Amino acid sequence: MSMFSIFNVSGSAVSAQSQRLNVVASNLANVDAVAGPDGKAYKAREVVFQTLPMGSEGSAGVKVKAITENDAPGRRVLDPANPAADEQGYVTHSNVNAVEEMVNMISASRAYQNNIEVMNTAKSLLLKTLQIGQ
Repeated sequence: MSMFSIFNVSGSAVSAQSQRLNVVASNLANVDAVAGPDGKAYKAREVVFQTLPMGSEGSAGVKVKAITENDAPGRRVLDPANPAADEQGYVTHSNVNAVEEMVNMISASRAYQNNIEVMNTAKSLLLKTLQIGQ
């Protein structure tokens, strides 16, 4: 693998993790959302990654294949006084699990930081190589 392909691979990972962080932020923003007028509550979104072949030397990066909705049922809470309650008095909340989303956020953040560190290290090595040639 050439030194320059390292930037392509790490760059693809940084981009994918950035999208993952945006999805996690959206999920966390809607953790307490209730069903809207259509009766449907916010559904947690999940990022699906796919391997992306890069270059002729067999290196592989990553891309976001899709952003899917989690089909788990939303949390139902008995609250007959709530205007969003159904005929049985239950309010349907989103199916976002705040703890899982925080774990996803930490994981995505660390993956992002690690790939930035890989690019910084590759840059440093290339600069040192150029200095040797002077």
